[in-house]
Amino acid sequence: MGMIDFKILRFSDLNWQQEKKGLSRFYLPSKEIEQTVKRVLEEIIRNGDKAVSLYTEQFDKQSISPGTFRITEKAPQPPKDVVDALRWAKRNILCFAKANKPKNWSITNREGARVGEYYTPFKRIGVYVPGGTAPLISTALMTVCFAKAAGVKEIVVCSPPPVNPILHFAIIYSGATEIYRIGGIQAIGALAYGTESIPKVEKIFGPGNAYVVEAKRQVIGPVSIDLLPGPSEIAVFASGPANPEFIAADLLAQAEHGPSSKILLVSPENSLLQSVIGAINRQLPSLKRQQILKEVLTGHAYFVQVRSIDEGIGLINDFAPEHLSLQIPGAKKYLAQFKNCGAIYIGPYSAVAAGDFLAGPSHTLPTGGAAKSFSGLTISHFYKKTSVIEYSKKALCRVSPLLETFARIESLDAHGASITIRKESK
Repeated sequence: MGMIDFKILRFSDLNWQQEKKGLSRFYLPSKEIEQTVKRVLEEIIRNGDKAVSLYTEQFDKQSISPGTFRITEKAPQPPKDVVDALRWAKRNILCFAKANKPKNWSITNREGARVGEYYTPFKRIGVYVPGGTAPLISTALMTVCFAKAAGVKEIVVCSPPPVNPILHFAIIYSGATEIYRIGGIQAIGALAYGTESIPKVEKIFGPGNAYVVEAKRQVIGPVSIDLLPGPSEIAVFASGPANPEFIAADLLAQAEHGPSSKILLVSPENSLLQSVIGAINRQLPSLKRQQILKEVLTGHAYFVQVRSIDEGIGLINDFAPEHLSLQIPGAKKYLAQFKNCGAIYIGPYSAVAAGDFLAGPSHTLPTGGAAKSFSGLTISHFYKKTSVIEYSKKALCRVSPLLETFARIESLDAHGASITIRKESK
C-alpha cells in the first residue's frame, strides 16, 4: 500500500487558494449520464412494463417478466442476532421520527382572520433501496420506518434483483406494503410514471448511484423527490488529542461504501494528518473491500492542513459533507458555525457507523455539496403541507380597502370585485 499517493494539501502550498476552491462542490451530472437517463425514462413512458424488463436484463443481467416484478413470497426468518439488531434500530428510528412529527397550527392575523397550516401524509410513496455490493438493510429501516410513522398507507420499495433475503425481511419488517425486484433508472421511471403492473407514486425517496440520482432529478414534476443522495462521503475535523486510529477507522468505514465515495480529513496539525495516514495503512490490510478502498484512497481522499480552526470551519462549509465528525476540543461551542452538513457527529466515540445503522436519524443525507441547499431526510418529508385561511365578514371588511388597492395596482379588477361584492352584501 506504500504506492498510494495520498493527496495532502497544506495552507503553505503556493496554490493553496486554488486547492481550497477545488474542494467547494455542487451537483452537476455528466452529459453522458444525463442522456442515458433521458432515453431510458422516455422508453418507460412509451412502453411501460416491456421497457422495465428490457432494461433490467440490460443493466442488471436479470431476465424478469412483468408478472414477477412484485415479490409476493414470504421473507425467510433471519438469525436471532439479525432480528435483534433490526428491532433495536427500528425502535430508535421510530422514537426519533415521532419526536420530530410536524403538528397542525393556526394563529389570528392582524385583521382577525385565522391562518395556519395542516399536514397530510402522502398516500403512496416509493422508496429506492440500493442493492449493488451490499444489502443496505439500514436504508430500508431509515426510510420505510419514517413513512410508516408519518401514516403513509402505501409504501412501495424497489431494489435491484436478486433481492437479498435479509433485505427482503428488513423491508417488510420496516412496514413496506409492496416490494418490486427492479432497480436503477427503470425503477425510478416506473415509480414516477407508473406501468401496467406498478402504479405510480406521489413521491420518491432513497439513495442510489449516479444514474439513480440523475433519474430522480429528471422525474421532478410528475412526482416529488426527497433529495439527491449519491455516493457516501465524510469529513473529519480533528485537532489536539484526537485519536488517529478512530479517525482512520471512520474514514475507511465511509470509503468502503463504493469507489465513488469521498473522504476528507481537516486539521491544523500536520503531525495528526501523518498519524492518521499511518493508521489507515495499518488498518487497511485487515479489511475485505480492498479494491474499493484503494480506489477511494487514490482518487477521492483528501488530507488538508489548515492555518486555524476558523479556516477549517470555512473549508468544511464549502465542502458541505454528508457526514461531519467533529473531533476538536470544545466541539459543541463551534456547532452552530457548521452551516452545510447532512449530519454532525460530536466527539471521539460518536462513530459515524452508529448513525449509518441505528442511532435514529435517517442516514439518507445530501451529498456532492448538496448540503448547501438540502437537509437530510426527516419525517416532515413524508407530508404535504397546506395553508388554511378563514375570514369573517368583519375581518375582510377591515382590510377591503387594502385588498382593493392591490387589485387596482395589479390591474386585476375581478380580484377587487370579489372583495367589493362581499363587503356590500347584507
